[in-house]
Amino acid sequence: MTNIAGKAVLITGANRGIGQALVAEALARGASQVYAGTRAPIEHSDSRVRPVTLDVTSAEQIQAAVDAIGSLDLLINNAGIAGYDDLSDAEVIARHLEVNLYGTHAVTRAFTPLLARAGGAVVNNLSITAFAPLPLIPSYSISKAAALALTQSLRTLLVPQGVRVHAVLTGFVDTDMTRGANSPKATPASVAAAIFDGVEHGQDDIFPDAMSRPMADGWRTLAGSALEGPYAALAAELRAAA
Repeated sequence: MTNIAGKAVLITGANRGIGQALVAEALARGASQVYAGTRAPIEHSDSRVRPVTLDVTSAEQIQAAVDAIGSLDLLINNAGIAGYDDLSDAEVIARHLEVNLYGTHAVTRAFTPLLARAGGAVVNNLSITAFAPLPLIPSYSISKAAALALTQSLRTLLVPQGVRVHAVLTGFVDTDMTRGANSPKATPASVAAAIFDGVEHGQDDIFPDAMSRPMADGWRTLAGSALEGPYAALAAELRAAA
């Protein structure tokens, strides 16, 4: 995808933080329609923004969103949850997986036909905790590590349909999630701009802030990334032989 101008974009978790900044950045780059997916209805002054009630854990709401949107160029899976825990409660782990992994998968799967028709793309907003868990939020970290594996798998599986899949590996961003942290944090606006820059430049893995950016070169030489290409080629070979 060379640019966002004239494109239809769906952003989940669009009511605050990075999601809200992504809406603003998409509008600034000339998107024709920006579908703002949120659990509760929102209002926006720009007529190009169309609120969509969308809980990513609800199959009914996901299908209703597909039916309402009809045509889509770019899906940004930004919705997610993050809570402090110590892994003592399996239900907390399950809830993080339900939203951050299964929700991302369900929305992507539902919108793939529309994206394939447009030759579009998927962007999954992940975290550098996918590489190394932050012990304060281990369930979140586990869910993001799983979502990274999902993203890499989808990247290969959706090639035959002409859909590109991007991973966003964010560091600390100034959102509700990091309100209590004193570490340097990127602004949501700067992260949103870097995400769209990465999409427009065709970067598979996007490192959008000062904390994550130094990890980019190292990640691309590590096994998890370096094996992705050979695995994709092997999968294509086995499919062709089947």
